[in-house]
Formats: sequence, structure tokens, C-alpha cells
Amino acid sequence: MRVLAAALTLSALVGCATLSRDSFDDRFGAADPQRYDQSLPPAPGGVGWRADVQPILQRRCVVCHGCYDAPCQLKLGAWQGVARGASRDNVYDTERLQEAAPTRLFVDAQLPSQWRAKGFFPVLNERSPTPEAQLAGSLLYQTLLLKQRHPLPPGPVLGEGFDFSLDRAQSCPRVEQFEAHARQSPLAGMPYGLPGLQAHELDTLARWLQAGAAFDGDLPLTAVQQRQLQDWEAFLNGSSNNERRMSRYLFEHLFLGHLHFEGDATHRAFRLVRSSTPPGQPLQLIASRRPYDDPGVERFWYRLEPEHEVILAKTHMPYALSPARMDKYRRWFLGDEVRVSELPSYAVEVASNPFVAFRQLPVDARYRFLLDEAQFFIMNFIKGPVCRGQMAVDVIEDHFWVSFADPKANAEAIQRDLLLRQAEQLTLPAAQGSDSGLLLPWLRMARQERRFLQTKSELLSQSFASGPARLDLSLIWDGDGHNRNAALTIFRHFDSASVVQGFVGEPPKTAWIIDYPLFERIYYLLVAGYDVFGNVGHQLNSRLYMDFMRMEGEFNFLVLLPQRVRESTAMYWYRGATGEAREYVYGKNAYLDAESAVPYRSQEPQRELFELLRRRQAPVLDKRFDLAGVPDATLRGELQRLAEVKGASLSWLPEMSVLRIDAAGAAPRYFTLLRNTAHANVAHLAREKAELRPDENTLTVVPGFIGAYPNAIYHATVADLRALRVAIAGLASEADYRKLADRFVVRRTDPRFWAASDAMHDAYQLQVPLEAGLFDYNRLQNR
Repeated sequence: MRVLAAALTLSALVGCATLSRDSFDDRFGAADPQRYDQSLPPAPGGVGWRADVQPILQRRCVVCHGCYDAPCQLKLGAWQGVARGASRDNVYDTERLQEAAPTRLFVDAQLPSQWRAKGFFPVLNERSPTPEAQLAGSLLYQTLLLKQRHPLPPGPVLGEGFDFSLDRAQSCPRVEQFEAHARQSPLAGMPYGLPGLQAHELDTLARWLQAGAAFDGDLPLTAVQQRQLQDWEAFLNGSSNNERRMSRYLFEHLFLGHLHFEGDATHRAFRLVRSSTPPGQPLQLIASRRPYDDPGVERFWYRLEPEHEVILAKTHMPYALSPARMDKYRRWFLGDEVRVSELPSYAVEVASNPFVAFRQLPVDARYRFLLDEAQFFIMNFIKGPVCRGQMAVDVIEDHFWVSFADPKANAEAIQRDLLLRQAEQLTLPAAQGSDSGLLLPWLRMARQERRFLQTKSELLSQSFASGPARLDLSLIWDGDGHNRNAALTIFRHFDSASVVQGFVGEPPKTAWIIDYPLFERIYYLLVAGYDVFGNVGHQLNSRLYMDFMRMEGEFNFLVLLPQRVRESTAMYWYRGATGEAREYVYGKNAYLDAESAVPYRSQEPQRELFELLRRRQAPVLDKRFDLAGVPDATLRGELQRLAEVKGASLSWLPEMSVLRIDAAGAAPRYFTLLRNTAHANVAHLAREKAELRPDENTLTVVPGFIGAYPNAIYHATVADLRALRVAIAGLASEADYRKLADRFVVRRTDPRFWAASDAMHDAYQLQVPLEAGLFDYNRLQNR
């Protein structure tokens, strides 16, 4: 506490005058950009990074400053991110005319001095290491101290001076400019728009900074982890062509994942990377925009690198490595029937097209690989860099179910034949690179998609009209009786999304059935081939191409309905869309001239089909998010009635809210409220408001947590739930929501906010320790 008091005095003195860079240099010496290239170990008994500092930053700072959308690119989830500092450049830039140089922490530079050369400026003191300079020269500390001097103003809702919009203009002052910034924006202290740190937390950070921002390194691997790492690196670096092609395919599909060893109680996460050094030597990472780019060296190795950053819910995608998994890989990719005569080229026209690059790998093996952890790969679509902001996700409905084509079905054999014929025609936007044009590439891909759909429609029509194949539920993968990835639910939360196992909620408006060509194309469109640093052409072409992918998935579902209702169902799903758009869902581009063999008995075949799918998948349906599993009958009944609220009143409710329910003598229980915003169609880019259908809005209520970006945190008791339901059903204005929030919401201004946040994170970690990560508060509302 003495350090904090001294710092407040220092701040007052420094604040008497604006310190330019020259005056900073005069007072504290010139900055040394190499100062933190070599970290200092903590002094005996001193403040340490892992034990003392990281837990504070983790729960108070990383909840906003993590991943690519961290304000000012200041990533505080690792010491190296603190040492790297901040930048005025935005990663997400929808007006970028040329590709930008990548700025991925741990990838595109390794030392703070290298980041200075890329335009990043320090948030730690890089001048004279005196106690005074360590605090006065630390932008990190000054922003935290500003909040202590100017806490949030009184009142439940912050005024218009606070901008919490996703694409808000960012203020990224250097430390030399901070006093002027503080005078102009005294309420801009950190955490921004949230309660400040407690005095003892700030005192801990101050002592750490004054001692030189010591770093005690990442946790060393255990002997068991080291042994498993060695086994996997040996497996992934086989010398035969079969092994090398398999490893390339695995790398291109696992590079974003958090890989962990099955049976490891700590769930230590690893990244799969390419290195110019072999196992056993220090890793020398090969940086490339995309995982299939030419590595630039004659020989490289696949390595497992321990994850350095704190686990964030918005990017966390766990994937288990185990002996059983390794056996599957051997069976799928290294069997006697697999013959790889030559390795694929890294030329972009080959590498960007998985159907060309990996044509010598069996299609069945590739599809089995994707199906085995289907949720993980769809997570990549959602939690990878592509999926940020309204424009990125307005291509999907707010709530829909996903099933998969059975790899043993005749229709999949037709797809394999189709791939042999048209592999070169399935060009994806990444084939144009990251500096892409707009109109011509898009027109070319639209023509290719039409030809593909028409050929597919002809082959399917011939097969089901005259062959032994039946157009029924046997075409749907049942998870082989045990795999819960067979049935998934996707929720969109306006500018983010989530995927969970099971058919969650009431039957949705639409559904997808994903087959192998569709699954692989979406993956290479949104993950392997997507460059978040690409220009506006690359970003827009990727978004527009995803329209085709959505419509293919919907077509695969539609064809299981009776022929007489397919077109009318597609028209309902695409009310207000152009006739040309609907032709890609069901029409002259995509059709199936064969009757469904599903034995319908009602006048509502779509609802009946949903129920039949539920029955087929019953042995593998994940019931974790079913309210029927809530043991307290009174609580269960209240929540079920809450989930029945529908219509325009829900338009005033946040997209994704966490509801904490307290009961005497019991631990708090957490539920998620998901507003499913209804649309006439989702085929129009940048016209979402015009397509809203508020009278059709629905609400899904689930036990536990779904989503990474809470918009609100509700706090209630079981006895309060009826009043909460009545209030939600009666919402008709912002004033109505304000009254609801006054009673039930732990607002961002609430002095209890951090206690509520900590309790929520603790519960998340306790419920699902493998899946849990830090929530992100950049979408937390101010209402």
C-alpha cells in the first residue's frame, strides 16, 4: 500500500506538465527497445509473474485484452504480450485496400525490440530502471492509476462519453502522450468502463513493475507430458510419403486447436506448428500467413509448442491426443490401401484446394477424421479469426441444428465421384491470395458453384430415381452409436456464435446436413484459407462465398422433405430474397427429382422430420443443455416457462445473458439466456435490419454456459423468476428494460461486478474444466 500512496503522489507531480518524448528522455533517460528482450527472474520473496501478477491481469484485464480484437492489440494474457506492448493499427479492418503485415504474438516476431521495429510501443518502462521511472514510464500502470484517480461516475448507466461499440475508435496513446490523454479523457482509465482494481491488486502490480517486471517463465512440462510430446512428434515426422502427406493434412486442420494429452488432469494446451529444427532441439517456428503456405526451407518438422497465453473462451478449442487417436490416424491414413506417389505442391492453386492437394488420401479417411470431432472443426469456423463482428456472422441464422451425411451412404459415394470430376473447379477465395479483387473473382466462383450444384443435382437425381438408394434417414450419420458429434446446435449472438453438442432448444427454422465436400470447403474457406490481415476483397469474397455453403447445407436437409413442400419451404426460409438467391437453395441450380422415402404422417413434415432426427440420434444426443435435467422441480418449471416467451418483447433483451440463481444453503446455479433473433432471410449482406421479424423471436434457456461474450449478467432467486419472466414478456421500450435491469442485472458499474465475474468464472471452471476459458467483456452492455 505504501507503493500505491507514493505512486499517487508521483502521478500528481508528473501531471503538472505534459511530458513530451524529449522531456521523458531528459527526466528518465532514452528508451531502450531491447530492455525486455531478456527477462529478469523474480527476486527471492519478490512479486512473481505466475503466482502474483498473472492472476490479477487474467481476471481484470484479459477479459477485454485478449486475441486479435484486444484494444490497441495489447494482449495481456502472457508476459510476452505485455512486453510487446500496443499498436494503433487495427487487425480487423473492413476497409483495408491492401493486405497488412501479420502481427501475431509468438509468430511474427519473438522479441520486444522486434515488435518496436513493427510499430508497437511499450507499456512497460523501457527507460532508466529507477523506482520513479518504472511507474511513470509504464503506460500499463498509468492507465490503471487513472481509474483510481477518476473512478466511474455515480449512476447505474454510464453516459454517452463512454463508447462500447465493437468498432469504436480506439485511443492508443504512448506513455509520453498519456498526461494529455488523461486530461482530455479522465474517465478512460482501465479497466475501461468497469470498476477499478482494488488497492492491494494495484499495489501488487506496482511492486512488480518497480522490481523490473520480472518473469519466472512458463511452467515446465511434467515427465509424463514430455514423454507424450516426444511420442507424438515422432509420429508426426515420419519419413515416408504416406506419413508426410498425412502429417501435412493433420497440421492444416489442427493448427488453431488447443491440443492436450488425454489423461492429463492439468489439460495443458499445445499448438501444432512447423519448425526449422527437429524434435529435441529448441523450436524455431516457421511463420506463414496460412498453414499451407510454402515453409521456405527444404526440411522442416512438426512440433508441439506449449500454449503461452491464458485460455480464452472465445478462442479455446480443445482436442485430445491419445494412443487411440494415433491408432485411428494410422488406420485412416497409413493403411495398406493408401498409396501416395508424390507430395502435393505448395503452389497456391494446389495448396488452397484440399481436393487437389490431398486427392491421394482416401476421401472416406478425410471425412471420418472430420466427423470424429465435428464440433471441434465447426468451432474453428466460429472461434477462428474469421468470426468477429456482425458482417462475419450475419450469413447464418440465429439458431439451427446440424447433422452429417453418413460416410457409408450411397450419396457419399456419389460425392466422391463428383470430387474426382470437379476437384479443380472447387476454387476457394484464398486461391486469389490476401490481396484479392472484388467483382471478377466473385463472378468466377459463382459460375463454378452453379456448375457444381447442377452436376451434383443430376447425379443425385439419377441415383435416387433409378438406383437402390433410398432418400431416407439412413443417409444421416448416427455417430456410429456412440459419437456425440453426430448432432450439433449452432447459435448466433449477433456478432459472435457458438456450437454445442446435442439438438438444443425447440425445433429451429432451418437445419443443415453437412457432407464431406461441404465440410472441407467451409473449413478451407473460413479457417485454413482465411487471412484476417487480408484486404477488403479477400474478406468480402470469403463472406459472400459462405452464402453458398449455407445454402448447400440447407439443400441437403430440404431434400429429405416431401417433394411437394421443398420449394415452398425454401421460399419461407428466404422470404424477400431474390429468386436468383433461392435457386441455390432449391431450384434450377440445386434440385433433386426424387421423392423422399421418409414415412411422413403429419401435415407438418419439417417439424416431423426434426422429431425423427431426434429419435434417430437419441443414443448419442448430449442432454447437458436440456432443462429437463434440472433436478429442482420448481426451478425447472420456472425456467421452462421462461423459455416459452416469444415475440417482439425479446428484441429488447440482450443476445446472450448469464443468469445466476441463488438458493439458501446451496451453491449458485448458472444458466444462459439466448435470444434467437428471427429473420425473413439471411441472404442479404448489410441489410439485416430490414430482414428482422421480431414477432418470430424465440428464447432458449439452458443450464450452464453457452457463448464467450456475455452481454449481461442477471442475478435472481427462484422466487424472482416469475417476476423476471413477466418483465421480459412485457418489454416494449428501453425504459422497460432499464427497470428490469435495475432489479436483476449486475451492471458493469456495479461495485459487485468483479465479485460476480469471479464467481461466474469459478463456476465455469468447476463445471467444465476442459472447455472453460475466460469470458470476454467487450460486448458487455451499458443499459
